Parts: sequence; structure tokens; C-alpha cells
Amino acid sequence: MLQKYIGDKPFYRRVMAVALPIVVQNAITNLVSLLDNIMVGQVGQQQMSGVSIVNQLLFIFMLCIFGANAGAGIFTAQFHGSGDANGVRHTFRFKIIASVLLTAIGCALLYFFQDPLIRLYLQGEGSPADAAAVLQYGKDYLSVTFWGLLAFAICNAYSSTLRETGQTMVPMVGGIAAVFVNLGLNYVLIFGHFGAPAMGVKGAALATVISRFAELAIVAGWTHFHGKICPFIRSAYRSLYIPAQLLGNIIRKGAPLLVNEGLFATGLAVANQCYSTCGLDVVPAMNINSTIFNLASVAYMAMGNSVGIIMGQMLGSNKPKEELMDYNRKLSALSIALGVLFGGVAAALSGVFPLLFNTTPEVRSLAGQLIFISALMIPFNAYVHAAYFTLRSGGKTLITFLFDCGFMWVLLVPLAFVLSRFTNIPIIPLYIICQCTDIVKSFAGLIMVRKGTWIQNLAK
Repeated sequence: MLQKYIGDKPFYRRVMAVALPIVVQNAITNLVSLLDNIMVGQVGQQQMSGVSIVNQLLFIFMLCIFGANAGAGIFTAQFHGSGDANGVRHTFRFKIIASVLLTAIGCALLYFFQDPLIRLYLQGEGSPADAAAVLQYGKDYLSVTFWGLLAFAICNAYSSTLRETGQTMVPMVGGIAAVFVNLGLNYVLIFGHFGAPAMGVKGAALATVISRFAELAIVAGWTHFHGKICPFIRSAYRSLYIPAQLLGNIIRKGAPLLVNEGLFATGLAVANQCYSTCGLDVVPAMNINSTIFNLASVAYMAMGNSVGIIMGQMLGSNKPKEELMDYNRKLSALSIALGVLFGGVAAALSGVFPLLFNTTPEVRSLAGQLIFISALMIPFNAYVHAAYFTLRSGGKTLITFLFDCGFMWVLLVPLAFVLSRFTNIPIIPLYIICQCTDIVKSFAGLIMVRKGTWIQNLAK
């Protein structure tokens, strides 16, 4: 019975070749994010809260970029699986164009509506002076971060295309270099070492911007200097031409993903805003929780991306249905196993992690409880992630939209809104109830994957 869920050595070699570079990159990125939060937290709790709120808003922009690139990426993986470099080139052009347009829209929205957006998270119990200080620190951080958004978007277009064509090491190297640049500059610019001025939150933002450009230089530079390995980059910028039929297919398949990622991130932001009404201590506590949760989730998040890449390549190669279902079952089992392992570690250390942050005992205690709850849900999150990327690999983007956003906006957001606005329920039971919606979502994903309707070759 267990053999149905355990692969052979070639299976694990293939998975590790795709997943390990993503795990390493994500682990280092999230570890540096942890150190970044600790450094900003050393300046003050208000500074940490301001940066945390802005990062939640930027998360919506980032997921929109991921969604736009993911729509084209479905075709990229399958074109690569069928050996069609010209098709990959067209999907890459689409990613670049979409990234530029979305960055322009995102910057305009964040610039003109920054005050009301940040204030949404400052409605909990607490002094008006503290809320005003958090607002100003958030605006200071955002004013500098703007300058790195286009570099992030363009770099994601390169990195996602490289991963989908089997070149997972280069984005990993670029990401690792970027996080160490970010970490080093944080030390210098936040606190004013080596003769630099102590810039506080603006220093943290400037370090992030510089690291974005460093990552783009590495990833894009390597791609352009290795045209033989990456034939899609040859003549990629000579024109903006994309065949009309392919463009229509990408938009048709990709639009639900773009909308999904945007609405999903917005839903998370709304849910976090609902949690924040339980008190100003919730904002820094949620920031600590999300930082640790992201670090504990690197393995299953990387596995989800690997599921999408591997299944997309196999679909493009016209593998039989039985082989696809067997491979997917083993990939999902591995994702769950990694979720159990890392979730168990996070739960065991939930009381230790908050001690790393310079904040009040009340915030530390609350953060520890939130981390424990989140850790228990990681195995369910792991399967949901694997199921989502499975459905997406076959172009079932409308189904993934309903699967992801449907649950977010029909179940989680209304639940968080009603309980936070119309009851006096404390933050811990509120958070438990809302997180348990992922249990329902995981069973829905299991049913949809087993139906096998996602098995289709889009590269024909």
C-alpha cells in the first residue's frame, strides 16, 4: 500500500534536481527576512509594525506578478517539454510586457492610496500617537521601496522562465546573492555602521532595492551570456511579437491566475486587517508569526512549484495518464511528509522564536500562540499547495481560481470579518477558526486532482 506513495531513486533524483535549488533559495530568503525583521525590530516596535503593514500591501503586488507570469509559465513548461524554443521565447516576451504594465499600475495605486491603505491596519486598541508613528514609518519605508518594484518584476520573468526550462540553479544563485547583499546593507544602513548615516526603516528599504537590482543583474546577465543553453533569449527583444492565437490562449488561461493571485493576496490582507482590530499588539505578533511561518514553509512551497514544473513538462511530453497520476500521487505524498516534518519543528519551537524579537512580553506570548496554530496547519497547507499546482499545470486555471479564491472570499474572509466585527471573540480562537478553513480546502483539492480532468497537453 505504501509503495503507491513512495517513489524510486530516479523519482527522488528528479524531484531534488528541481526542488532543492528552490528550497535553498527560499530558505535563505526567508532566513534573511527573519533577520531583517529582527534588525528593524531593534530600532523599535512601531518601526517593525510600519514595515510589516507595507510588506502586506507589497505582497499583493508581488502575487499579481507571480500570477501574470504563472499564466504564461504553464505554456513555457509544456513548450520546453516538447522542445519548442520559439514558443518559450513568446511566453517570455509576454511576461516582460505584463511585468512592466503591472508595475506601473501597482506603483500608481500605492502612491495615491498609501495613507488610507496603511490606516486600515491601525484601527485596533492603542494610543493615537502610536498609530500616527506607525503610519509615518510605513510611508517612509514605502517611499524608498517603490524604486525596486520594476527590478523585482523583470527578475521574476527571467527566473520563472529559467525554472520552467530546467535551469533552477541560476535563480537560486541570484536569490542567494541578493539576500546577502540585503543583509549586509541592512547592517550598514539601518544602524549607520562604517560611516554611513543611520537611516532606520528607510535604510532597510534602500537595502532591499539595491538587492533587487543585484539579483536582476545576475539572473539576466547569466541568461544573456548563455544563449546556447537558453535559446529562448536569442532575439527575445528584437520585437514584441507574440502569435495572436498563443496570446489569446495565454490571456484566457492566465487571466484567472492573475485575478486569483491578486484576489488571494487581497483576501489575506483583508483577513489580517480583521485580525488587527483585536488590538495594536496583533500587528507585530502577526508579523513575527508570518516571518516564522514562511521559513517553516519553504520545503512544501518549493515542492508545490516543483509539482507544477514537473507535471507541466510531463504533460508536454505526452506521458500516459496512469504514469501522470502515479507521479503526482508520490509528489503530493512527499509534500505532505515535508509539511509534517517542518510543521512539527515549528510547533516545538513556537515558544522560542518570539524571543528573537525586541518587543513586549505580551507581543511575544501572542506570537508564540499564533506560530503554534500555524505550524499545526502546515501539513494541510502542503497538500493544498501541491493540488493547486497540479491543477494549474494542465491549464485548469478557472478551476484553480475557484479553488483558491473561492475558498478565500466565500469562506475565510466573511468568517474573519463577521467574527471580528460582530462578536467579542479574542484573537486566538478567531485565528484558529479561520485557519481551519484549509482543512476543508485540502479535501476539495483531493477530489479535484483525483478526477484527472487537469491532464491535457497545451503545447500541441
